[in-house]
Amino acid sequence: MTARYRRRGGAGLDVLSLSVHGLVRGREIELGRDADTGGQVLYVVDQAKALVQHGGARGVQLATRRVFDKRLDRAYAEPSEEICPGADIVRIPFGPRRYLRKESLWPHLDSLVDQLTRHVRMTERVPDVVHGHYADAGYVGAQLSKILGVPFVFTGHSLGRVKRARLLADGQDAEAIEQRLHISRRIEAEEQALETASVVITSTHQEVEEQYERYDHYRPDRMHVIPPGVDLSRFSPPGPSWSEPPIAADLGRFLQHLDRPLVLTVARADERKNFGRLIEAFGTTPGLREMANLVLVMGNREDIQEMPSASRRVLSAVLEAIDRHDLYGSVAYPKSHGPDDVPDLYRWAARSGGVLVNPALTEPFGLTLLEAAASGLPIVATNDGGPADIIGTCENGVLVDPLEPEAIGAAIHGALADRDRWRAWSEKGVERVHEAFSWRAHAKRYGEVVGGLLHRKRGRRVRERARRLERIDRMIVTDVDDTLTGDDEALAALRVVLEEAGDHVALGIATGRPIARAIEALRELEAKGIPPPSVLIAASGTRLSYGARRRERDRSWERQIDYRWEPDRIREVLEEMPGVAPGPAEGQTPHRVQYRLDPAKGPSLASVRRRLRKAGVQATVLLDRGTSLEVIPVRASPGLAIRFICYKWNLEPERLLVAGDSGNDADMLSGDTLGVVVGNHTSDLERLRGHPRIHFAEGTHAWGIMEGIRYYDFLGRIRVPEANGEDAHEGAAARG
Repeated sequence: MTARYRRRGGAGLDVLSLSVHGLVRGREIELGRDADTGGQVLYVVDQAKALVQHGGARGVQLATRRVFDKRLDRAYAEPSEEICPGADIVRIPFGPRRYLRKESLWPHLDSLVDQLTRHVRMTERVPDVVHGHYADAGYVGAQLSKILGVPFVFTGHSLGRVKRARLLADGQDAEAIEQRLHISRRIEAEEQALETASVVITSTHQEVEEQYERYDHYRPDRMHVIPPGVDLSRFSPPGPSWSEPPIAADLGRFLQHLDRPLVLTVARADERKNFGRLIEAFGTTPGLREMANLVLVMGNREDIQEMPSASRRVLSAVLEAIDRHDLYGSVAYPKSHGPDDVPDLYRWAARSGGVLVNPALTEPFGLTLLEAAASGLPIVATNDGGPADIIGTCENGVLVDPLEPEAIGAAIHGALADRDRWRAWSEKGVERVHEAFSWRAHAKRYGEVVGGLLHRKRGRRVRERARRLERIDRMIVTDVDDTLTGDDEALAALRVVLEEAGDHVALGIATGRPIARAIEALRELEAKGIPPPSVLIAASGTRLSYGARRRERDRSWERQIDYRWEPDRIREVLEEMPGVAPGPAEGQTPHRVQYRLDPAKGPSLASVRRRLRKAGVQATVLLDRGTSLEVIPVRASPGLAIRFICYKWNLEPERLLVAGDSGNDADMLSGDTLGVVVGNHTSDLERLRGHPRIHFAEGTHAWGIMEGIRYYDFLGRIRVPEANGEDAHEGAAARG
């Protein structure tokens, strides 16, 4: 995890690309192994390669999850892998060691933010941009870009609002969707990614105009359509010497008439791929089953009972649909295929006069459509998403409504029956896919768009100045009101603990108070024997200073959070909201706009965020104790300030004990720091209960802090609870 960027010379971009879920490796990608290992994995690997080979990038690191799982190839446990000179996969461990589906990764994403921050610090070079792929990496990348102070680029690939709308239209229950997919969390992550992103890269115009338009922070001026390319070297029409491929023997086990045209679909076993309606279309369209064979390539499996539950449900539904329409002998669903079998299947389908069908409920792009086009295979595809751009450019097929089996069946039948049109589609597809869709063109356009974001001096490195923080090896960071204070007897006991801790333990204060009132609180604490803090985070994470006496401001933090900060615009947007009134003058700071919120008449926190997002304002909104509404820069928060300190001063997050009592403290309690929620906490912190690195103390106020110190053995070896339920110890015994 400490390997440096292997950069090439030149003035190109250094890109940190994030793809959190799925099994990512540089060669023999296991597409279709499960619902999470699909086209996105191939996209991010090919993009990384293209940016250094064709886009002039100096270096690309593709960060993904490191997985230790006996069921998987050992490559996924390797810390790094070269894709090509200048582009590498870096695998970062976080959460449980075993492989998890993407919906189970959400509780661990804050840990990944900390791990990536640490990784960047150890490489000793800040990337020019962070690029997050999909909602989970969008959330992580947005937070990381705020800590590093670099532009953020987002590619959604597929979007939660679109998926939820489709599933609801399909008759699924909203509560069941939420329980299974955690869709609300995903949508909020996408909103945060959009409000943070300097550039959003999409594959199609339809994404911009119909999918991203559903989001509150919809800014089409930041969205750029840059279609992905495809490595077409493996895909070509069948030549004169073509012969049946090896996989023909597998299909022969299913099909009675191998000489019929193939209606081919290639997709992972995912309910979004809409196999059921395709089978219904094939089984109910008059004459279609007598005309052709249906071939469903749905990834690899050994035993249906060992498949992930979601994939198992899809395959079971496929088998039931085949039985319902009595399609035995006319439908093939092979258990496995190798990397060379898919190009062979495209060529076989083309030679047979067949078609590729993509009936997905929504298809963000459609890589298989490009592969089929290069193979001379016409297309019948969903009208939702990327196929509209592909077929519009290549003129090699027809779009259908994926919710209408009758329309799907009619389109397939028409494509197979009109041989003159079939030949025209086949020829145009081969010609135009090579002209319009290449990674070279993608990389060139990417460099133009993303390169335009850079306004800082190249080659920036982390620099440090000699301060006490360089000499410490752990820090206690605590909120003031009702966490550190509230019980003078507990405060006196904590004072003794701090005095005995030694010089290697620093104290940090994080408070929502503005700097003047924060200093007043420090004086009151000092009068009670609490030493001045080495770090002061004031005004809800917008003011950062160091030093027990001088309290030198961190100007670099202030410059960083000033990014797209528009306080006058915020006041203009929020001033008319009922139940919202300007807060006290002392609460207003250069980087904070504060309001009083009437709990009975005022809007919800989500409503305030939505209003700002719809106005195009990039900001972070906090609510403290239900009545204090604060709007701060998008790159600021108490938690981000703590992570910036770790990054700047080379402190490991798990060597920070962080204590708080209210909802405003939530983001600084998450991640790889060791959190303590004191016993007198507000109810809005209950959502953090169960996190392995957040201890809910029974003791109130400073008693709770001391309980946390004992729980983690923080002044000793430091006990670090792990996500798998095991504990680890950090370092040697405490000094002093």
